[in-house]
Amino acid sequence: MSITEATPQTLGAQRVAFVDEVHAFHASPVFITQPGFMPAEPSSAMEPYLWRWADIRPAMLKSADLLPVGADGADRRVLNLINPGMEPKIGTTHTLTASIQMVLPGEVADAHRHTINALRLILEGRGASTTVDGEMCELEPGDVVLTSGWRWHDHRNDGDEPVIWLDGLDLPLMRSLESIFYEELEQGAQPVNSSGDSIRHYGVGQLLPTWTRWEGLDSPLFNYKWADTRRALDALRDAEGDPFDGVSLEFRNPTTGGSIGPTMSCGVNLLRAGVRAGEHRHTSSTVYHVIEGDGVTVVDGKEFVWTKGDTFVVPTWAWHRHANTSSATDAVLFNFSDRPLMEKIGLYREESG
Repeated sequence: MSITEATPQTLGAQRVAFVDEVHAFHASPVFITQPGFMPAEPSSAMEPYLWRWADIRPAMLKSADLLPVGADGADRRVLNLINPGMEPKIGTTHTLTASIQMVLPGEVADAHRHTINALRLILEGRGASTTVDGEMCELEPGDVVLTSGWRWHDHRNDGDEPVIWLDGLDLPLMRSLESIFYEELEQGAQPVNSSGDSIRHYGVGQLLPTWTRWEGLDSPLFNYKWADTRRALDALRDAEGDPFDGVSLEFRNPTTGGSIGPTMSCGVNLLRAGVRAGEHRHTSSTVYHVIEGDGVTVVDGKEFVWTKGDTFVVPTWAWHRHANTSSATDAVLFNFSDRPLMEKIGLYREESG
């Protein structure tokens, strides 16, 4: 019987038999088994979600006794923030992971390197440092520290209080690309060759040394200090700003003027007291952390009320808008995003509401 002569019942049986036939040699007829294979616009399993600092911080402090760091314990003490729409995967989005890390007084997290790109926003505590390729960066709340792909990095706390920071990594992306390399330094912590060299060389972006050339795809400035960030926000506080993100500043690679790396960007947003920003959506996914202030972000019609220390995620192509709910004080958000990746492969789009 030909297909043109078949009844709906016999044709259905023939299709089932055909699917079984091609599955036997590991092929798949897309037009039969995967309806909606080409959606009209992006659709994601990611969900908008908010993690409260009131939950995260006590859990991190509790982990101090349960998860030691060092020779007899773990390499790092980390709490990953898992998107509920993607469990059991480790991503906060399909390309990015946000996590909270803590180093206690006297602890040393030995040096390793990996092709995963990472950044850190210091949340609380003083006395710790991160060494990146031999350069020691002292950590203070609000600082952003970069440990880009394949750069040696270790952490230590020589102070007298726990130091906690937010990690941002492109781990899910690297896993999907099956391109993760990882190596531990045999002698543990790396020797410190310098302190603050990258700031001295590249900390004034419009003035660069002429006797050196930076060849990496990442930023040569490893430590973006909070004092400089706060000064820049204050200087532009009365500027018109971005209609969707307020006074929005991006940490940049001083040698190129581009993003801090090829797969991630990061920045800060100042929302003036009482401001209600416009609504938009874009094909990049974004993680936000509240540095100071109170507000609400509406994502696809769902309200997420946030305060200092909270972290929340806006999935790709999700309508969202921010508002500062205080009539007296500003709010400051830190963000990191996969926008540079989406721009480089020609997939970035943005739409206003």
